Amino acid sequence: MPHDFNQQVIDEFRANKGRVGGYFEGARLILLTTTGARTGRPHTTPVGYLPDGDGRVLVIASAAGAPKHPAWFHNLLAHPQVTVESGAFTYEARAVVLDGEERDRAFARAVEADPGWAAYQEKTDRVIPVVALHSIAQGGPGTINASSMGEAIKVVHDAFRRELALIREEMAKGGSTLGAQLRVNCLTFCQGLHNHHTGEDTMLFPFLADGRPELAPALARLREEHERIAALVEDLRRAVTAEHPDPATARTEVERLTAELEAHLTYEEEQLIPALDAAA
Repeated sequence: MPHDFNQQVIDEFRANKGRVGGYFEGARLILLTTTGARTGRPHTTPVGYLPDGDGRVLVIASAAGAPKHPAWFHNLLAHPQVTVESGAFTYEARAVVLDGEERDRAFARAVEADPGWAAYQEKTDRVIPVVALHSIAQGGPGTINASSMGEAIKVVHDAFRRELALIREEMAKGGSTLGAQLRVNCLTFCQGLHNHHTGEDTMLFPFLADGRPELAPALARLREEHERIAALVEDLRRAVTAEHPDPATARTEVERLTAELEAHLTYEEEQLIPALDAAA
């Protein structure tokens, strides 16, 4: 992409905590900052990604099927430590180029989810690389892109809302099959939500309970909702990991989870954000 276009996307992405319009609207997008192979200077590029679970995401060096690898790929070969901005979080990651069967399986998943990747491969003689970005953040997903604890809640919640909306859209388009990448998307979402609620139960809620006893009823309700959501997450997990997953069942579980989660997020924002902002 032209430099001016990329910079517009970068600015919009950062200003809106990961939300962009235009060419990338509705896409899973990160900002990838690499170190220049020749210059040693940082270079930031918007790139699409695939969830992959276990603290890593995949990026594909397609360059829209160009005959040469994109510059960011050459950079990370020379300097594998990169910075990833997801919208909600910024974290350091280690880039590993997949090869052999692992690369082929990952690329096949990408093609199953979006045939455009196959079209890019057909345009070029090079084998399009797939790169895994492994988070090296300690004790969490990285630095949250928020200036207050109240804003942090909203930023993280909105990231979950966007991802769940993408999953619902992908399921609606999937028809009679439940593709491998879609299953990975669901499982990655489920794990991220579990981690978020565990962090709230063990750190945020006790912190608030100590300083704001009047929040006790709201915190008790939120903990109960966490338990109900955990049960729905497990139902979705079972639906997408079945030996022969039924798309209709998976869609039903996603809709159940969406309704419960949206009500929960809205209530939590109403109850906790004013208290957190007042404390700040």
